[in-house]
Amino acid sequence: MDYVETINLENKRKLHALLKELPKFCNDFFRYLDTRNTSSRTRLSYGYDIRLFFEFIQENNPVYGKMPMHDIPIGVLDELTPVDIEEYLAYLSYYEKKDGQAITNGEKGKSRKLSAIRTMYNYYFKKEFIKTNAPSMIETPKKHKENIIRLDKDEVADLIAAVESGNSLTARQLASHKKIKYRDTAILTLLLGTGIRVSECVGLDVADVSFKTNGMRVVRKGGNESMVYFGEEVRNALLDYLELERPILAEKALPEHENALFLSLKYSRLTTRAVEKLVKKYTGAASINKKITPHKLRSTYGTNLYKETGDIYLVADALGHKSVETTRQHYAAIDDERRKLAGKFSGSIFHEEDN
Repeated sequence: MDYVETINLENKRKLHALLKELPKFCNDFFRYLDTRNTSSRTRLSYGYDIRLFFEFIQENNPVYGKMPMHDIPIGVLDELTPVDIEEYLAYLSYYEKKDGQAITNGEKGKSRKLSAIRTMYNYYFKKEFIKTNAPSMIETPKKHKENIIRLDKDEVADLIAAVESGNSLTARQLASHKKIKYRDTAILTLLLGTGIRVSECVGLDVADVSFKTNGMRVVRKGGNESMVYFGEEVRNALLDYLELERPILAEKALPEHENALFLSLKYSRLTTRAVEKLVKKYTGAASINKKITPHKLRSTYGTNLYKETGDIYLVADALGHKSVETTRQHYAAIDDERRKLAGKFSGSIFHEEDN
C-alpha cells in the first residue's frame, strides 16, 4: 500500500467514525459525495465542518441540545432561516471547543464552512427531502485580497545557506542537523525548485524519482498523477541526500515506510507537520522576517516562473491547479505590475531618442 492509499484509508476510517456521531440522515449525503469523485480529504473536511454546524444548533436550541446529535431529524434544516445561518457565520468568528481551545475564522474559513452546509442543503433540496434552502440566500463572505508572501532571491540564498551551514541553530538543533543536513537541503531545494505541495513532497517514494529524465511522479491534490521536472540544483541536492544520508536512515526504517523518499530520525516517512517545522526553523536561522511556510515556498516558485515566462497556463500546469482561474487569482498582483510597466513604457512613444 503506497502513501496515498494509506492516507485515503485513514481518512475513510475517520469519516466512518464521524458518521456515527452526525445525524443519521447525513449518511445519504456522504454517499452522494463519494459518487462525485471527491477526494477522501474533502469528504472528511466536509464531515468536520458539518459536525460544527450541528454543534452550533445544539448549543442554541434547547430541544436539539437535549438529544444526541445522531438523532437530530432532517426537519431541522427546514426550521432554520437565513438569519440563523448569518448567526452561525458570526459564531464562527470566535468560538471555544469543548476542551476550551479558542478558534477564530476569517473570511476564508467562513466561506469554506458555508460551502459545506450549502452543498449539503442543495443535495437534500434537490432530492425534495426539504422545502427550504436557507444557505442559498446568504452571500459568501467577501474575501479581501491578500498580498502574496514570497522570498526574494537574496532570501532564498540565505535560507539555503542556513540549512547547509547550520549557523544560528541551537545546540540541540545542531545535534540532529549533522544527521539530516542533506535531507533538509534537498527538501527545501525541491520545494523552491518545483513548487510542489508539502503533501506531495512527503508522499514521494524513491522509485518516483528518475535522474535519467530529471523528473518525478507526483500524486496531485485529488489523486491525479503528474510528472514534474526539476533542474540541476534539485538534482544535485537529491543525489547528495540519497548517497550520504538516506542509506543510514533506511537501515532502520519501518517496513511500511522503507520506500519513502524522505525519512525522519524516527525512521518513518516524514510528515507534513515535520516539514512545516523544518521550514520555520531554518527561516528563523536565516533571520528572514516573513512568516514563511511550505506554501510560501510554492508561491515563490510560482511567482518566479510567471515573471520569467508570463505564461499563466504553464504556471497553472506546473503547480497542478485544476483551473487556470485559480492561478490567475493568486498572481493577479504580478499582472498589475506588468500593466504599470507597460504604461510607463508607452510614454517613450512621445519622446524621440537623441541621435
